[in-house]
Amino acid sequence: MDLRTIGCVELNSVALGMRVADEMVKAASVELVVARPTCPGRYIVVVCGDTGSVQSSVEVGREIAADMAVDWFTIASVHMDVFPALSGTSILPKIDSLGVIETCTTASCILAADAAAKAADVQLVEIRMAAGLGGKAFVTMTGDVGSVQAAVDAGVAGVGDAGPVHSHVVIPSPSEELKAHLL
Repeated sequence: MDLRTIGCVELNSVALGMRVADEMVKAASVELVVARPTCPGRYIVVVCGDTGSVQSSVEVGREIAADMAVDWFTIASVHMDVFPALSGTSILPKIDSLGVIETCTTASCILAADAAAKAADVQLVEIRMAAGLGGKAFVTMTGDVGSVQAAVDAGVAGVGDAGPVHSHVVIPSPSEELKAHLL
């Protein structure tokens, strides 16, 4: 199965989110990547598979979620750094400069992360999904300063109409103390 297409539905209901996750994997041949509650009482479902299956799965999720859907997307040819960043398992040799994009929804953060990773020579560190963040999410990335700046700019633009970017920053040379607290 080609796992390079991902789809997401973010809801304002935990109970309905669980039903949506179940129905999305039953609707098409997709793999469930993330299905869990986030703050404030939201639920995020991320699936991967071939493009047609993911599109079908997301459409079913949106239909069931109805007016409880907060955000959704499908990304064909997702950047492979997105998967370890979603699970917080990225392996980083070093952190040169640090880029951060903070969004108002988890789904828009994944869009920003993918756009950033595709735009410049950076490595995604983590996509933090709304846990303890009041429903917001953020992605961190590293690389040389110019690449990180280009990636952050592209990530902010990549969110488009999906949801507002709350904040973004590039830190040229983060302190060792901050680096120790990134993952």
